[in-house]
Amino acid sequence: MTPQASPSSLADNRHWLAHQRTLELELLKARERQNNLKRSPADGVDAEVPDTDSEGWMLTYLDLMTLLLVMVLAMLAKTMVSHAAPAAAPVGLPVAIDIASLTRVDPPGSLLRVPPSVVEPEPVEPLITNAPPVPEAPAAPAPEPDPLAELPVDQLGSDVEVIRNERSVSFRIDSSILFPSGQTELDPKGMQVLQRLAQVLGSVPHRIVVAGHTDTRTIRNSRYPSNWELSGARAASVVRYLQQQGIAGNRLSAVGLADTQPLGDNATVNGRAKNRRVELTLEQLNP
Repeated sequence: MTPQASPSSLADNRHWLAHQRTLELELLKARERQNNLKRSPADGVDAEVPDTDSEGWMLTYLDLMTLLLVMVLAMLAKTMVSHAAPAAAPVGLPVAIDIASLTRVDPPGSLLRVPPSVVEPEPVEPLITNAPPVPEAPAAPAPEPDPLAELPVDQLGSDVEVIRNERSVSFRIDSSILFPSGQTELDPKGMQVLQRLAQVLGSVPHRIVVAGHTDTRTIRNSRYPSNWELSGARAASVVRYLQQQGIAGNRLSAVGLADTQPLGDNATVNGRAKNRRVELTLEQLNP
């Protein structure tokens, strides 16, 4: 079955056919007028001198009408091609004809208008250069875990107080546990405490600073003229014992601080007892 044209396409075709017929009639009349101007006169009648200006205007008019006729034919062909055939109308149903579209008079110049067309932009290909690829920055190495956070401090017992700081770990021991009063030789009980502490200190490579502390009571004898000598001698005794337990000597250092860094009030018995102590500090390794 041959598909039927849609009402809109039929109206457009009739519109352009009407213009075509009008232009053909105008072109035919113009040619007849031009032929009348060139026709030979009858016998016995003087020949009319043709008007050169009129003939030139008539040729221009014929060219214009010819061009318009060609344009109308082109638009008619475009209309017939561009309209897709719609679905076939039911049998027996007449196609509606828009009378208003057939009798509509277009404004001057409307036949010369060309409908705008949408131009799709062409894809832009990426510019390919011969530049070498930029190497990616190496990922920052993951920070190594701090071994000080994994120290087995649960093996030390209640005689050793553990103090954790941002860059160090300290072990605080009461002097009465390590030394007899006014002495610098280690007590057997103090040696047992230092043995357990040496096992913990041997599990890490950090440097160890051993500091001796006293209260403000003055000690004066021929061996220790002041608390400076007493605190320094006690720190040195702890260092020697740790070295005997296998701690490398280049990791150890001893310092006597006397009563310069008190923890308690030296005016009370409990405060003075808190100030008499030995502290071993593990310093964090440099990155």
